Amino acid sequence: MSVKSAINKEVFIPHDEKMLVAAQVKRRTKKKIPFLATGGQGDYMTFICISVTNKKPSCVSITKVKQFQGSSAFVKRSQWTIDQLRQVNGIDSNKDCPEFDLMFENAFDQWVACSAGEKCTFIQILHHTCQRYSSAQKPDFVNCQSKLLGGNSILHSAADSVTSAVQKASQALNERGERLGRAEERTADMMNSAEQFSVTAQKLAMKHKC
Repeated sequence: MSVKSAINKEVFIPHDEKMLVAAQVKRRTKKKIPFLATGGQGDYMTFICISVTNKKPSCVSITKVKQFQGSSAFVKRSQWTIDQLRQVNGIDSNKDCPEFDLMFENAFDQWVACSAGEKCTFIQILHHTCQRYSSAQKPDFVNCQSKLLGGNSILHSAADSVTSAVQKASQALNERGERLGRAEERTADMMNSAEQFSVTAQKLAMKHKC
């Protein structure tokens, strides 16, 4: 089982939620934490997760989840609703980069994802989720590449794939129809030739009788 599947199973499914995406991150500016709530110092991995409740009306949350060194368990730390999100800063709108910031009404975090691709996927899904579920004012997405806010996003690519499949199927049907049409024309020509041959044969038979 992958780490993200384990997070979904352990943190979200028990609360009747479904995790939409998770990005492994580190702070760009480290905070000094001399004593951790688990009882001592130690390294840990941090994940920023987006989840939605299965029950209606849907509630979307952005949750900070940690896994401490030496432990297989995941610990839910901070959590915000999507309506508390004020701004998503992609840092550079001209190229892929792993850095991004999340600003909430009562918090501000500067992150570095484990890869530019993971950050891009996270922001794509976050943007789509905000457009779909935000009931209040939608957050601002600044310094983000246009492909992350629409255009060639994952969701649009999926839609394009479906459209392409439909177009290919339609083209195949049209080509099949054309082949059937040509076959019908050949059949009609053969029938006409057979009728003409029959008429000619009848004329010759009458001529010999005479």
